[in-house]
Amino acid sequence: MKAAGRSIRARLRDGVAASDPGLLRLTAGLRTVGAIALTLAVLGLFGAGITYLVAGAMAAMVATFAIREKQRAQQAVTLALGLPVALASVTLGAGLSSRVVGGDVFFVALIFCAVYGRRFGERGTALGLIGFQLYFLSLFVGATVSGLPQLYGVLGIAFASSALVRFVLVPETPAGILERLRDAFRARLAQLISSQIDLLDAGPDEVEKALADLRDGNSRLHETAMMIQGRLEDGTADKATARLLQRRIADAEIAAERLGLLLLTARSAERADTLTLHLPGASVRVGAPPPARDEVTATLRRDLEAVRTLVLRPVSDHTGTALALVRNRLLGYRDEENLPPASAAVQDVFRGIGETARAVLGLRIALGGAQDDSDDSPATARSREELDAEDAAIDSGDDGDQEDEAATGLRRPTTRAAVQVAVGSSLAIVGGEFLSSQRWYWAVLTCWIVFLNTASTGEILVKGYRRLVGTVLGVVAGIVLAGLVGPHTWTAFALVLVLVFAMFYTAPLSYTLMSFFVTAALGLLYTLLHTYSFSVLVLRVEETALGAACGVVAAALVLPVHTDRRTNDLLVAALERLAEVTESAVDQLSGGPSVDLLDQARDLDQALADLRAATQPLTYPITPLRARRDTARYVVALLETCAYHARSLAATAELLPTHPSIAADPRLRRAGGRIAHNIEAIAAHVTDEQAAAGIEAGPSIASLLEPDAPDTPGSGRITDRVLRHLQRLDETVAGLARPLGVPVAEPRR
Repeated sequence: MKAAGRSIRARLRDGVAASDPGLLRLTAGLRTVGAIALTLAVLGLFGAGITYLVAGAMAAMVATFAIREKQRAQQAVTLALGLPVALASVTLGAGLSSRVVGGDVFFVALIFCAVYGRRFGERGTALGLIGFQLYFLSLFVGATVSGLPQLYGVLGIAFASSALVRFVLVPETPAGILERLRDAFRARLAQLISSQIDLLDAGPDEVEKALADLRDGNSRLHETAMMIQGRLEDGTADKATARLLQRRIADAEIAAERLGLLLLTARSAERADTLTLHLPGASVRVGAPPPARDEVTATLRRDLEAVRTLVLRPVSDHTGTALALVRNRLLGYRDEENLPPASAAVQDVFRGIGETARAVLGLRIALGGAQDDSDDSPATARSREELDAEDAAIDSGDDGDQEDEAATGLRRPTTRAAVQVAVGSSLAIVGGEFLSSQRWYWAVLTCWIVFLNTASTGEILVKGYRRLVGTVLGVVAGIVLAGLVGPHTWTAFALVLVLVFAMFYTAPLSYTLMSFFVTAALGLLYTLLHTYSFSVLVLRVEETALGAACGVVAAALVLPVHTDRRTNDLLVAALERLAEVTESAVDQLSGGPSVDLLDQARDLDQALADLRAATQPLTYPITPLRARRDTARYVVALLETCAYHARSLAATAELLPTHPSIAADPRLRRAGGRIAHNIEAIAAHVTDEQAAAGIEAGPSIASLLEPDAPDTPGSGRITDRVLRHLQRLDETVAGLARPLGVPVAEPRR
């Protein structure tokens, strides 16, 4: 019974870790709700009126969510600086409330400064957000000069409550977050292997769903790997530890994705294209599921389940004969003599299982330290030796990063956004005054929000649409909740806490859901302030629509950044990072000097993430330009496929100094040269459609490596895996030319 209970708890813990990597959403929700609840409790003990309770709740929420720095010392400094900013903001809001023109002019100036402050990093962003939101709070609660002393006390309590919850009640350290992210990576890796088992068992009618689950599993695993990379510098003791963990995470991700591709190939009527794993809607022809009584299939299913067990076993658990036997069997598939008799495609799957088991072993060692090796087989001992040699070769030297030359003047993104928001807010103030002289600030708030974390007109349009939909639905919910709560103050506050938690928990997942919860919570706050009515909530929708429209107009007419231009710029950046990784990996595989391939691969992943986010307006489901949407999805999928092969080449190149079966081959430069030329030609065409450069087509990569003379050694020194990745990368880069309209150049003689 105890063992069963532990198993259930472990599965529940892994499920939570996988659904919320690092528990970042849960922590954000708990911290914000805790700060609000503590503020309300203290104010309640002092007998504060309803207006001050609402002000305290809103101030505690802002003081908590505005601060995003990773180090606790930096958070404390920003929180301490935020209090005087908040006091100054509400003072000016109360003092200017009776001076319409002066107050409006100052509000626009404050908005400009708050957005411009983003150029000074996370602290500038946080202080600007606090200044804007607290000025808005003064308008919302109708702050007056005579009531400022009490309001100052409320703000002090709110900020103190936020600090107590942040640093004592719900503490969070970079090392703790990184540890939870590592657990999430293991949980999502196990989920991906489960989806691979489902693909193995799927029949013809089930394969599309299994393939969709496989794509989703790959995407979720990569998302977690990127989150870990962003936390390595702050969450580890030194650079060597960070690089070791970065390497082991990358190895596990690549091995797991490759295992899925090999399994898909074994189930397909023909060799599966890597693009199938990255393009939503792509299909593959498969036969009937393998017979359950087939000995090879049963062994394959058993070993996939064993890999999943190895992933989920706590890293602190190093002992156990059963675990050692499983590990030894899986790692044995790295030797040809241990492969079961089967077709070549199925044997490839067993090889993939062996490489995945090796990656999992390396990850467990990196996370848990030394492990018991008394029961190691020769294959396991060899894998450990390889991992030890790789660990010793990891260099903790300077990364050598250089910052790009920053734009100046109106070309600087923060300056341009500040001007756009100021213009849009001015329009929102004027239009909002026509709708309501009392609640015009809702239009300004919406205009401000739609500009947050957006960089193009299309992104602002999509965000404004989502906020409007969420607001309309939230108004309906607010009407229902306000009617149910009635005059019960603390019941309303309890529901507000629930809605605030839901708002922060769903914010990274759906902006529409977040807008729904915040609008429903505001409906309850209106009830508490005795200003609730159906007409007020309808006005809220009207002001929201007006603010979103003003934001779109300002983005479209004032220093506009069109979606096409932004996506083209990010596409070129992604192509440049792809070329950088590919050329460096091929050069190292050809005998060139070692470079920092891990950081280059990370830069490529970040460039792709930026491009993927920027194309959301083009791929949004309601977009009427269906052909354009399909093209954007196809191009992004092709680039993700290229990135997978480039990462795999980089990982193989880093094994060169330590792996006995991988040796440099200078002829690879010939193959890499064509790939680099084609990437450069595509980037030039995206930058300038009149560019004359075209991609080169020609013989396969394998033929480029044929000996020039009869006595020249063949390509036996280069692993088949390198050749396959080069060939797929060459084909995928050439495939980018068609949707982007890049011509094919005549072969060079």
